[in-house]
Formats: sequence, structure tokens, C-alpha cells
Amino acid sequence: MIQDSPPFWKRRGLTTIDPMELESAQAKLAAAKQEFGRDIRVFETLLASPKANEEPDDSYDFTAEDYYRVLATKKADNFLKTRKIREAEEAARRSRITKAVVRVRFPDNNTLEATFHPSETMQSLVDLLKKVVARPELPFYIYTTPPKKQVKDMSLDFYSAGFAPGAIVYFSYDLPNGDNGAAGPFLREEVMALKGLEVIAEQAEASQPVGSSPSSAVQEKRPADKKTVKPKWLKM
Repeated sequence: MIQDSPPFWKRRGLTTIDPMELESAQAKLAAAKQEFGRDIRVFETLLASPKANEEPDDSYDFTAEDYYRVLATKKADNFLKTRKIREAEEAARRSRITKAVVRVRFPDNNTLEATFHPSETMQSLVDLLKKVVARPELPFYIYTTPPKKQVKDMSLDFYSAGFAPGAIVYFSYDLPNGDNGAAGPFLREEVMALKGLEVIAEQAEASQPVGSSPSSAVQEKRPADKKTVKPKWLKM
């Protein structure tokens, strides 16, 4: 299983952030959001992402046994639930998901993370990739694995594709084997400059001292002056 590398500030044991460095990181992240229209971040994965030609497509064949097992499960579910119940459950699940966080992994171990709305389509992801890759003029495709499956329907929204609340896809240039154009770098220099900036901002927030609660800030109130009450037996 490929795992993302831990934030660099945790590996280095940083405890403080230079205010100038924080301000620069926040400015670059804000500029990137304005340019690309959404929050993006770049980080590195521990292991190399699988390349398009590393394993043959038939290594992920969906067998007849798998097909009939899935089909039998679906038939059982459909038998036990009415159409209205299924539609109501689906609508409830969809309403609870408000974003789709998609991570695109490149052959050079770098990962681009972008946030979309679940109703946006695959085309919006492809459009973003054309803006961030180093060579947008070259044909490329994205795929999921396992099983290896190329994403072809660009009109499909993220929720229907199973990409919400999050998903991982892989990037590959669609070029003949041995073509040097498929070599990296894969992301633009300006995009690679965002690498690690997000965790700088997160560390700065985490390192801020927790403000005192309103209850602790409230000063002790002086007891109200009590009126002197004379006992009935005391006569002036």
C-alpha cells in the first residue's frame, strides 16, 4: 500500500515558524487558489506511484466468479429494499458529502491534491491538470487501480464516479513506449513551489497558544453589598 510521507515539519521536529516564512507561504497558497480556482497542495509520496506500463492490463482481470458474486449481492439488496427506500437512502448519503478531495499521483512520486464539489465532473479535473502539468501539449490520461481502469467518461460527476468524499487517481502521458517526452518533471515549477507550504500554515495554527476561555478571563465579581437587616427584637 502506498502511503503519503509525513509532513516535513514533523520529520524535522520543527516547533516554530518564521513569521516571514509563514506570510510568504500563505501568500503563495492564496495566489494559487486565485489562479486555479480551488485549493491545491503538493506533497511527496513515500513509494513510487505505479506507472502505466509497469503491469499488464490483464493482471487486473475481473473474473466471471467476481461478476456473479457481485450480481448476486445486488439482487439480494434489490429484493429486500423498495425503489423509494433505495432512492431515499441514496439522497441522504449524497447530501452528507459536501466535497471531493482528489489526489493525483505522478510517476515521479509527487502528488497533487485538489478539492472539488461532488457535483463537478471529471472534465474539471482534466482542465485543472492541463493548467498544472509541465507539458500540457502532450496527450495524457488518468486511471484508477486496482483494477487498472482508465477514466474516460468526462461527463461523470465525482459522486457518481465514487470519487467523493475522496479518491486517488494516477497520471500518465499517452505516448508510445520509449518516448522521452513521458519523462518528468510532470508539474510546473510554480506548482512545485507549493510543496510543503500547506503544512507550514497548519503548523503555525497548531503552535499558536490556545487563548484563554471566556470563563477564565472573567474577573471575579465583588460580592454585592448586603443591606443590614435589624432583628425584630432590637428596638431603637
